[in-house]
Amino acid sequence: MRLAENRKASHDYFIEERFEAGMALMGWEVKAIRAGRSQLKEAYVVLRGGEVFLIGCHISPLPSASTHVDPDPTRSRKLLLHAEEIDTLIGRVERAGYTLVPLDLHLTRGRIKLAIGLAKGKKQHDKRASEKDREWQREKQRILRV
Repeated sequence: MRLAENRKASHDYFIEERFEAGMALMGWEVKAIRAGRSQLKEAYVVLRGGEVFLIGCHISPLPSASTHVDPDPTRSRKLLLHAEEIDTLIGRVERAGYTLVPLDLHLTRGRIKLAIGLAKGKKQHDKRASEKDREWQREKQRILRV
């Protein structure tokens, strides 16, 4: 079940490979994400010191979630991946010029997971070509229906 989606990711990047990462969250964040109060629009993923972090993800706290904690909606959140996956990501990002992009937040067996894409940036003409292709696919479907 998708809880939040980054729609600009597929428009701005060629997604080469997908990874699923767990997130280190606080209780109020889990409640807010399940209530649909999260946004990945301006978020990005960073590698720091052999660890992976999600930065810029905005999670609006619920007014009734917690009274004793001062919530920070845009704090950095640590992503949980296997060591060999982190090594793969570090190698690809540093050597091959890839970028890590958050794709969506979803539930897997009751746990909140983040889909990360290993991506290369699109140029303006690539964006136009993919938009043209998408329009042609829609038009083809309309023609076939009639």
